Amino acid sequence: MFSIGDLVVHPMHGAGIIDGIVREKIAGAVQDYYVFKMPVGGLLLKIPVANSQAIGIRTVITLPEAESLLTAIPAMDVESSANWNKRYRENMIRLKSGDLYEVARVVKTLMHRDRKRGLSTGERKMLHNARQILISEIVMAEQGEYGDIEARIDRAMLQMPISH
Repeated sequence: MFSIGDLVVHPMHGAGIIDGIVREKIAGAVQDYYVFKMPVGGLLLKIPVANSQAIGIRTVITLPEAESLLTAIPAMDVESSANWNKRYRENMIRLKSGDLYEVARVVKTLMHRDRKRGLSTGERKMLHNARQILISEIVMAEQGEYGDIEARIDRAMLQMPISH
């Protein structure tokens, strides 16, 4: 169970803070909800406490974990399936996993595809969302400025792995 003030991550929305815990009656059932607030964009979500683990709510990564991720990004392989539908489905599974390395892989793959061929509207939206998820968590882990973290991530993303 999380407490007010905890820094947590929602797999599909990114990092935020538990701003409160409220009890509400919805459809005849009384439940406790985490009030999840995202500093970037000000999104406010109510997440059922009982479902938070199934949804994939977790604590924000640590500073050393954030640094390890940023160091690992340049070596990540870029996958490029020609089938748009298959690529989109695989990327969506990666995002829903809540694994920040998988989110970074989606961002890197889509950024490189955008530079080579351009992206469909759906993939452009996915890239935007995945970048927000990644940046929001690194900002909270490092207590850094949004623009600085965004620039560091972009620099890392544009580096290609060294072929052996």
